[in-house]
Amino acid sequence: MGQPAERASRQAAEPELPPGQRLQRGWPVTHYGPVPKFRPERWEFRVFGATADGEKHCWTHDEFSALPYDSVVADLHCVTKFSMLGAEWGGLPARTLLEIVPPAANATHVMVWAEYGFSSNMRMADFASDRTILATHKGGELLTAEHGFPLRLVVPHLYAWKGPKWVRGVEYMTADRRGFWEERGYHNLGDPWREQRYSYQEEPGDGPEL
Repeated sequence: MGQPAERASRQAAEPELPPGQRLQRGWPVTHYGPVPKFRPERWEFRVFGATADGEKHCWTHDEFSALPYDSVVADLHCVTKFSMLGAEWGGLPARTLLEIVPPAANATHVMVWAEYGFSSNMRMADFASDRTILATHKGGELLTAEHGFPLRLVVPHLYAWKGPKWVRGVEYMTADRRGFWEERGYHNLGDPWREQRYSYQEEPGDGPEL
């Protein structure tokens, strides 16, 4: 008599995963290309494109490290089908960056730029989420080089490829433009709860033509 209730209770206690995902206990290293060497004297973070004042804004590594720090507990869903739940990410909230460097009124999207010219696009609303963070730390510790040190973007409600490692800048855009993986067959929006993995799944209006 008690088995169905016990099973329901156990299922309710288990974390909910997006469709097609499996729970990952550790944190696998996944990326395209080599791990870049960090040279603090050469490192620069910039915000450019459709800024409200029309200017490009730049920070050295020391200057960026002095910007407001906050943390968020959020999941990471990789398109390779693993999900890491409940990680604590620390760094600069994206919404704080948008306050420091406001976008122009007609800015609708951002392109996040990383080392080696890697890029990932998203809607301004996705970037402005209160859970999106330019992370320098995980679990209170600095990120390792393999996991994106000195800076990676975490966008918990999108697949992890939308949050590049080794971020160097953010471009505000007045129209959508596909990033590195989006040009190579990945879905332009990347919502894991809708399992938006590949471009052939796109519906009209989901993104620019390939």
